Amino acid sequence: MHKFLRRTPAAAAAMLCVLATGCGGNAGGDAGGGAAAGPDRMLATVAAVSSFGLTQDANFYTIDTGAGLVFKVRRLDNGVSTQSAGDIASMVYNGVEYQDQSRGTQVNSGFDFLYSGISAVDVSAATVGTDVVKVTVKAGNLTHYYIARRGEAKIYMGTYFTSEPDTLNLARFIVRVPIARLPNGPAPSDLRGNTGAIEASDVFGMPNGETRSKHYSNMRLKDWQYIGATGTNVGLWIVRDNNEGNSGGPFYRSLLNQASTDQEITYIINYGEGQTEPLRTKILNTYTMVFNDGSAPGAVDTSWLGTLGLTGWVAPEARGAVSGAGITGRDPRFAYTVGFSNATAQYWATADATDGHFTSAGMIPGTYTMKVYKNELAVDTRTVTVNAGTSTSAGTIAVTGDPGAASALWRIGDWDGSPAEFINGGKVTTMHPSDVRMASWTPGDYVVGTSTPATGFPAYQWKDVNGALTVRFNLRQSQIVPLRLRVGITTAYGGGRPKAQVNGWVSANPSPSTQPSSRTLTVGTYRGNNTMYTFDIPASELVVGQNVLTLTAISGTTGTRFLSPGYSYDAIDLIPTP
Repeated sequence: MHKFLRRTPAAAAAMLCVLATGCGGNAGGDAGGGAAAGPDRMLATVAAVSSFGLTQDANFYTIDTGAGLVFKVRRLDNGVSTQSAGDIASMVYNGVEYQDQSRGTQVNSGFDFLYSGISAVDVSAATVGTDVVKVTVKAGNLTHYYIARRGEAKIYMGTYFTSEPDTLNLARFIVRVPIARLPNGPAPSDLRGNTGAIEASDVFGMPNGETRSKHYSNMRLKDWQYIGATGTNVGLWIVRDNNEGNSGGPFYRSLLNQASTDQEITYIINYGEGQTEPLRTKILNTYTMVFNDGSAPGAVDTSWLGTLGLTGWVAPEARGAVSGAGITGRDPRFAYTVGFSNATAQYWATADATDGHFTSAGMIPGTYTMKVYKNELAVDTRTVTVNAGTSTSAGTIAVTGDPGAASALWRIGDWDGSPAEFINGGKVTTMHPSDVRMASWTPGDYVVGTSTPATGFPAYQWKDVNGALTVRFNLRQSQIVPLRLRVGITTAYGGGRPKAQVNGWVSANPSPSTQPSSRTLTVGTYRGNNTMYTFDIPASELVVGQNVLTLTAISGTTGTRFLSPGYSYDAIDLIPTP
């Protein structure tokens, strides 16, 4: 059972004051992250100038990096539900405390609350050689490491588990810093000054009609190498490694930050929001916390961690690679990514813009599904086997599965796995659909040849918002032949899918696609399982001149407004029936 608070806030604060490096002014210090006052400042300063090494007392392991960073890991349970053995309880950098003293920096909600019915946590620490300190935290089926190396203001970390932590069904590492210390983080996830939740308990409205959420700080995984926040002359960052143990691939979006009373910098190891594949276990996830002057952190070398006997570590020489000589059949308007995935790991590589050649190195041996993506749409799928110490050649890949290659009578949008070119398509990952900055989701009829996707067709369609969309198009006599309507979606919520009507002809109800079970359209991601619906229209139902297509959002389930069944558009076109 997880512990609940068994002390009054005052008593808990008093106890923390005694146990930690300092107390008092830290929690409400100056907004620029400047020095605290009084005894807290003096104690922190003493810690900051001490030499590299590991010390311990009855409550903490204290690690001095010898580079201005001194941090403490809690050794024992102190009976507080927001703190656990194994948590980082103090992070003093250049004399200033950056750790929220009422809560831990921790995996999930604490190491004692990872698995149902398991609260025992074992914390040990040792000096390795003369220049490294390793702290090992074991809780249930999870092992977590904190590692310091002499002269570096960094905390190297690794997380390994043989089964997914089941109390929350996720694994994430959360750094909690009082907001006054690091006030500058991603604006879309800054909750300060909100007027209350507008959806569930994690999407908030602002007085000016804008919206904020932890979900809206997200970016595609392949597009970021570090996350963090800054204050005056200070920055705290988490720099990711290759993220091979995550789930969702190169285009996965998930929460990275939340700012309210704390700046909560969140590194996702496994997460169920928008989940498109099983969560990976039995793999070591490595990442590094970096303190600096506020400048963007550079790459972090983690290859030396292999000398420390970390559970799950796979050495560079035990890994392999895949390379491709080129990709033909590409659309030059789009970037191409080559992704690799199996039950153990995931990887990706960006294809060269000139000829499409690529290399994915550092891969754990095994057989992978390899997909070539045009932007975010898989246009080629095959398998490849990776062997230790060698590079497998994929040769030259000829793309044959791009629906955009077909000649169409008309097309709305691009077949690229993204709704970015439609109304609000560039906003849906950073704000709620109800946000005042969104354009209307009901733009009126789309007229082929006159309208444009950016102003004439919405990125999303919901059963209870814009449940029927109309497209008007003209045909000549020579075009009155059997035609195929193709409607592509990137994800769906609540079993939503499009049903087509052309003039008096009405399609059968299509089946729901296989999509994530969680919210997607309202929490900053359109990423799901790209699906194409096809509707074959008899020539007898078409007319010379104007024809009217109606796309209706259907589902066997119900919901209200933006939580009604819906989906995200990829592209729509009309082609001759093959």
